[in-house]
Amino acid sequence: MSKRSSAKYKLDRRMGENIWGRPKSPVNKREYGPGQHGQRRKGKVSDFGIQLRAKQKLKGYYGDVTEKQFKAAYTEASRMKGDTSQNLIGLLEQRLDAIVYRAKFAPTIWAARQIVNHGHIRVNGVKCNIASRRVKPGEVISLGDKAKEMALVLEAQSLSERDIPDYVTPDGNAAVTFTRVPTLDEVPYPVKMEPNLVVEFYSR
Repeated sequence: MSKRSSAKYKLDRRMGENIWGRPKSPVNKREYGPGQHGQRRKGKVSDFGIQLRAKQKLKGYYGDVTEKQFKAAYTEASRMKGDTSQNLIGLLEQRLDAIVYRAKFAPTIWAARQIVNHGHIRVNGVKCNIASRRVKPGEVISLGDKAKEMALVLEAQSLSERDIPDYVTPDGNAAVTFTRVPTLDEVPYPVKMEPNLVVEFYSR
């Protein structure tokens, strides 16, 4: 289990963007960075700095997955046929916690990971508590009986700030089918993600 090591909105402020599109994000009120030096004029960022920022943003969006897991996803994406940056996005979107979040079973990616870890999610009817498990097209993700009544789940399902994407097909309020691996254009990121810069970062 990947433990959240910092406040979830700290990344928003560090990047100066509302990464998850949440109405409570502090970036909605102030776009400068955190701390006493947050309002200083920023100098020119190097190519390495731009690539690092792109990596931090994408890694942070998926609940700050560990560096080991994130690099492993890149390594696998680079070995697959086709565009490495598209492959990387596809692998990240196939994570069980990401699909639980996309299905609106949880209000945040961290809450999605938590309900998976606590055994509230079923894959093809079988309980699974591994958030990083890769879901294959055609597999059905559903809520356990207890989870259907959880306040956290009910809150997520009532959120108007995001919709369920086309590659996740709902079956009522308690189950979805992962229909296909999405391309970058299909993933509903609230901000621009640049996986091509992440590929450049790791292939230096």
